[in-house]
Amino acid sequence: MKRKIVIAAVTAAVLAGGGAATAVAFADDNGHDREARSSVADDGTARVDVKDAVAAALRAVPGTATEAELDDEDGGLVWEVDVYGSDKARHDVTVDAGNGKVLGQHTDEDDGDDRGQKASGPARVSLDAAVDAALKSSPGTVTSVDLDHDRDGRAQHWEVEVRAKDGKEHELKVDAATGKVSASPVDDDHDGDDD
Repeated sequence: MKRKIVIAAVTAAVLAGGGAATAVAFADDNGHDREARSSVADDGTARVDVKDAVAAALRAVPGTATEAELDDEDGGLVWEVDVYGSDKARHDVTVDAGNGKVLGQHTDEDDGDDRGQKASGPARVSLDAAVDAALKSSPGTVTSVDLDHDRDGRAQHWEVEVRAKDGKEHELKVDAATGKVSASPVDDDHDGDDD
């Protein structure tokens, strides 16, 4: 009910203001502040790459990025970035894939998997370095990057998904200690895309 009132008030304000609003803040069902999504590129892809999205997330929550994934949320593309904060907590940061603005962030309540820094310490190879290595091996657009750990919490490798210009998905593993890239088999499933 509260959300309907907010939407009605925003609609009335836009109509009264002649439609001059550029971004509107509102709360989602979980109470997190969100802004209206900006548009993405004409071909429906993100204008903001993974590195810029991670940089925006780290400005909002200082720490170490451990995962970034391009996601369709409420009809708009966003980057979901996991940050192991300098406060020793996991944070989920949502970044608009069209303009790079942080739309919201919250502390992850699941302490069972801190996925960033266990007693063994962080990965030697950063997320940015893993992305660079993956793109050098397989040029395209990164759609997901995730730090994978073994059972004792040591960082093993970064899993990087790259969509090539021909639409094929490449899943690459980047060693978290050395930066060496190994490729998984190419996935010919275009997720329904007709390229």
